[in-house]
Amino acid sequence: MTDISIIIVTYNHQNEIVGCLQSLLTALSSFRAQVIIVDNFSHDQTVTNAQIIKHQFESQHKFLIIKNKNNEGFTKAVNQGLTKSKGKYILNLNPDTELTPEIFPFLFNILRSNENCGIVSPQFLNTDGSIQPSCRRFPRHRDLLYSAIGLSRLFSKSKIFNYWQMGDFDFQTQQKVEQPQGAFLLTHHTVLEQVGFLDERFPMFFSDVDWCRRFIKKGWDILFVPDVKIIHHQGGSIFKNRLKMIWSSHRSFYFYFVKYYSGKKWTLINLITGALLIFLALLRSLFYLLTNDY
Repeated sequence: MTDISIIIVTYNHQNEIVGCLQSLLTALSSFRAQVIIVDNFSHDQTVTNAQIIKHQFESQHKFLIIKNKNNEGFTKAVNQGLTKSKGKYILNLNPDTELTPEIFPFLFNILRSNENCGIVSPQFLNTDGSIQPSCRRFPRHRDLLYSAIGLSRLFSKSKIFNYWQMGDFDFQTQQKVEQPQGAFLLTHHTVLEQVGFLDERFPMFFSDVDWCRRFIKKGWDILFVPDVKIIHHQGGSIFKNRLKMIWSSHRSFYFYFVKYYSGKKWTLINLITGALLIFLALLRSLFYLLTNDY
């Protein structure tokens, strides 16, 4: 039986995919894996570089590359991979990550020994080895306001004003969290069958937030485990198409509120929140245009 299926969605990740796959190969040395790369119509050498490394996996692991003829969006591409997954465990993994050799034995043991654990996530490190904040709470309307007027930055350690981004969080202790970063989400195949795939109404952003919320709603815990680590180089493809990503993230943020704060009592608050998100997207876009050369 396949121990784990790993889904990696790529889009112009030629510089990141080699390091990711090489570290993955080492981390999988004691297991049988199914590696599924879903490429969203890259225009660089991402697929070529993945194919060069593919033969190193094939003696022990299954390796599949799905080449989309259009950019289908991150969420839809993840679901393409999930549809093909056969492993006991399922990992959604970003291509801009590098794994440590001991990560899978450690995290599999966490999942086996915590029967209510539905998702587990390791400590994230920046390229320089410093801790990268990787956990958040589910956002509330007031959190967007605190962020917009700068209170979350002014009182960055406050649980009141920086509640969403968890400025008060201890990244040294294993504990339950609501939403670890979607760059590494490890779960059981049986749990996936209960919770379902990602919601494609979130094309790029907030599909991981929504997914985690659905896990918790089904009664599953999500654990942050700082004793094992990954390096996360953060978002190469997002920064290559910055303006589009700004508007996509703000639209999905609004849809998140509409999905989870429904009913008449939330209608006006959601409309005000939507207007604020449009205003903030305009400001961010203007700042980007003024500070970048073309």
